[in-house]
Amino acid sequence: MKENSALLTDMYQLTMLQGYYEQSMEEIAVFEFFVRKLPKTRAYLLAVGLEQVLAYLEQLHFAPEEIEWLDGTRLIKPAILDRLAALRFTGDVHAMPEGTAFFPNEPVLRITAPLPEAQLIESRLINLMHFQTLIASKASRSVLLAENKLLVDFGMRRAHGGEAALLAARASYLAGFDGSATVAAGMSFGIPVYGTMAHSFVQTHNQESQAFEHFALANPDNVVLLIDTYDTERAAQKIVDLAPALEAEGIKIKGVRLDSGDLADHAKKVRALLDRGGLQDTTIFASGSIDEYQLAGLIAQKAPIDGFGIGTHLDTSADAPYLDCAYKLQEYAGIARRKRSEGKATWPGRKQVYRHYHDNGGMSFDTVTVADASCSGQPLLQLIMQGGKVIAPQPRLLEIREYTRNQLHGLPVALRKLSDAPDYPVVISSELKALAKQVDEQTL
Repeated sequence: MKENSALLTDMYQLTMLQGYYEQSMEEIAVFEFFVRKLPKTRAYLLAVGLEQVLAYLEQLHFAPEEIEWLDGTRLIKPAILDRLAALRFTGDVHAMPEGTAFFPNEPVLRITAPLPEAQLIESRLINLMHFQTLIASKASRSVLLAENKLLVDFGMRRAHGGEAALLAARASYLAGFDGSATVAAGMSFGIPVYGTMAHSFVQTHNQESQAFEHFALANPDNVVLLIDTYDTERAAQKIVDLAPALEAEGIKIKGVRLDSGDLADHAKKVRALLDRGGLQDTTIFASGSIDEYQLAGLIAQKAPIDGFGIGTHLDTSADAPYLDCAYKLQEYAGIARRKRSEGKATWPGRKQVYRHYHDNGGMSFDTVTVADASCSGQPLLQLIMQGGKVIAPQPRLLEIREYTRNQLHGLPVALRKLSDAPDYPVVISSELKALAKQVDEQTL
């Protein structure tokens, strides 16, 4: 199945479309994507995934073989299949720029399109926005802790599928990671790729020193040697002993990697051994079930570690593996709509988010109001797509990465903590509250 197949949706989207088409309900609908509340371990989120959403919308169509398969299910009527075969996305998209920090009840993305189109895209749009937002937000916590350290995404093998691994590499890079071990991320996005060696390379040799030598000869410009297969400190001494011979061949030992045990203790002992052996420029890189919490501990211990490979906990966002996000109808046929379900009520109508800043440029508070209201502050939702087409060139990856960096630096200092951060102020305007009251009074 192709990456952005129109069948990447929930079945109830198609059954609803069947009802819409039969009742000629094809007027303009407005849906918004937002997060109801933050996970307990998050004080902010980063909006990431817009590039993939726009590509999906521009390419949206049902291929002939997909229509044929749907016909075989007997769930969709032939007349509706004809409508699906001709369906394309013709709507508008307003969105926060990728990398924008956002908070609960703030629309991150708004879709304005004929009802069947706006409805169909719900599942894939959430799928794309949810995952990269989750990973970028997780990755940024490590970036804020260790901005002067090399941070590499190591999570492909534990990611939930190939697309997840690829998009996790993208999301973490935008959040400030330096690169990824996932090779396809280099070709797909131009992300720097990093690689060292595995324990199996050492184990295939009878002598650990021989494994180090063979790897260095094979990769003379990227000599980063894994030294904890057997005895970490003994291996470090072997590196010191091997260095002169490699140097004679014009090969420099770039770094060593630690992957197990007490990383702080090993790093301190290895650093001392390397320094005494004249390898002061050889870096120490650590991996092995590292997350931002362990990273904070290593920094607190002043572990002499120059970089980190962060994998499983990053690509699965282990401490917060999902977001309470939604894509909800806010207006149809020019009339504001509102869901009032217990614990899941929405604010109605088309909305805009305005960000207010302190004199020093840091974020102060946000206001959520109706889209046509007058409000001070910086409007965050921008028109990105009109009539089904992206209206201007989108920023390049490095530009988004720099924008995200500025967003993180603009966060209140208290929000950068790993735990017990205060809630960021999000003000619901009087105009929006009045509209909600009006909708409630008019809705049976």
